[in-house]
Amino acid sequence: MSSALRNALPILRWLPSYRRAALRGDITAGLTTAVMLIPQGMAYAMLAGLPPIVGLYASVTPLIAYSLFGTSRELAVGPVAMDSLLVAAGVGAIAASGTPEYIAYAVLLALMAGLLQIAMGVARLGFLVNFLSQPVISGFTSAAAIIIGLSQLKHLIGVPLASSNIVYEIAAEVGRHVHETHLLTLGLGAAAVAMLLALGRWAPRLPKALIVVVVSTLAVWLGRLDLEGVAIVGEVMAGLPTPTLPEVRMDAVVELAPTALAIALVAFMEAISVSKAIATKKRYEVDPNRELIAIGAANVTASLFRAYPVTGGFSRTAVNEQAGAETPLAGIITAVVVAVSLLFLTPLLHFLPKATLAAIIMTAVFGLIDLKQVAHLWRVKRSDLALLGVTFAAVLVIGIQAGILIGVAASLLWFVVRTTRPHAAVLGRMPGSQSFRNLRNAPEATAYPGLLILRIDAQFYFGNVSFLRETLRDLEAAAEEPLHAVLLDASAINDLDSSADTALHLIADEYRERGIRLAFAGVKGPVRQVMLRSGFLDALGPENFFLSTHEAVQTLLASEPSTGNTTDPLIQALLAKEPPKAS
Repeated sequence: MSSALRNALPILRWLPSYRRAALRGDITAGLTTAVMLIPQGMAYAMLAGLPPIVGLYASVTPLIAYSLFGTSRELAVGPVAMDSLLVAAGVGAIAASGTPEYIAYAVLLALMAGLLQIAMGVARLGFLVNFLSQPVISGFTSAAAIIIGLSQLKHLIGVPLASSNIVYEIAAEVGRHVHETHLLTLGLGAAAVAMLLALGRWAPRLPKALIVVVVSTLAVWLGRLDLEGVAIVGEVMAGLPTPTLPEVRMDAVVELAPTALAIALVAFMEAISVSKAIATKKRYEVDPNRELIAIGAANVTASLFRAYPVTGGFSRTAVNEQAGAETPLAGIITAVVVAVSLLFLTPLLHFLPKATLAAIIMTAVFGLIDLKQVAHLWRVKRSDLALLGVTFAAVLVIGIQAGILIGVAASLLWFVVRTTRPHAAVLGRMPGSQSFRNLRNAPEATAYPGLLILRIDAQFYFGNVSFLRETLRDLEAAAEEPLHAVLLDASAINDLDSSADTALHLIADEYRERGIRLAFAGVKGPVRQVMLRSGFLDALGPENFFLSTHEAVQTLLASEPSTGNTTDPLIQALLAKEPPKAS
């Protein structure tokens, strides 16, 4: 078997060497995850504006497809809240919820997102997910959780409400119709929420969603509450979906493209973050680009079997891992259990109240509101907290898709601002040592009149050329004595572009005309190569380049008699020695 084929199909790497000892854990995990996935899949489909059966379709073949291509042993693929909300936002803008056209667009969205993910994986673009910084993801997730929860109020209070993914519109719609609340539905939904919370607190190992589904379904059936106005799932068509090519309309493709891109990135971010966390704990590697291909294959497969976009979910993956999953076979077992349920158990779902599915969604997503991250960023990095806040507010006020785009744009803008105004430190030597520290943080460090030592903590490129020149000019103006030498500690500069190199030529010429010596310390290889090719190294002179700041200061002080009159014992000792050769 060729290595290329094993790389293309990771199942060929683990299946031939499958250990019999792993079978028990995989079976247990597969069954446990299926018990959790069946009610969740139906609930999340309802959140997406789709019939609950579509959620079950999304819980069979996509899982098998991921098991063929995925590199994570524990990732539990299927419908998730975030994808469902994005589907509702994107498809809801061009079709009415629950209509055949709406379902067709949701299936098309799975195909588009899947093809995008496969293309990104083949092109090795897994790094693109880095543009979704953690504060942006946290802000987006918390805001989306609020929108998801509020969007389920219509099922919880038993009143039809206009769909929206903007929080104040949802709140206004609820306020207009709250007096129409169906009290029996509200009571049933509230009881379901209470049961879910109680089981989660007192019996966390039990399949709480399934227990609540069984209890509430029995209550509706025995009491015939559906005749009293409680909305139920109704007839669920038995059987597995037949493979069908999704209908592709170019006008719909154009309108759904932004949503498909958002789903492709957000779904991959959710899957790779949880799979990497578990893989690190289990001490093995997951390949981000292979994961893109695997999740893309799962979505393309979903589209062929009348399902909507899927990805790896946080909670189900955690359950899958805790239940003992050893290999992707656990996902195949989950798919088989759901398929059996589709074939034989769908009549049991007839009296399942929609309020129960809404309760499952609400209790699941409100746990995504990340208050700990807010407190952490307040202590650690308030600029990142601002990014979280911008994303959070944008998603709530403007909407899901525009909100995450604004968050990403704000993150990139802040990155540009930070690189154009990088951290810079004026250095002084620590007493009795050869190390140099920021004078602002170490006031006990020694500064030498007439000698400016500056460290720039960033790459030097066209964006911060003006910053360096302004900084040097301001520091010279603030100096107590005229400068005779400027030393740039380049140890933190990793890159130098042509604009920055040109600026260095100009700075060196200006200093030379005024009799100020310019020197560099700790120049890294890639930066030095640019300086060599541009002629800057020869123009400034190799004698002005030093391996370390300590060596440079020793030479610069020795070359200026006026600065040699110091009572510092270490400097006196240094000046007594022969100056070292420049690097």
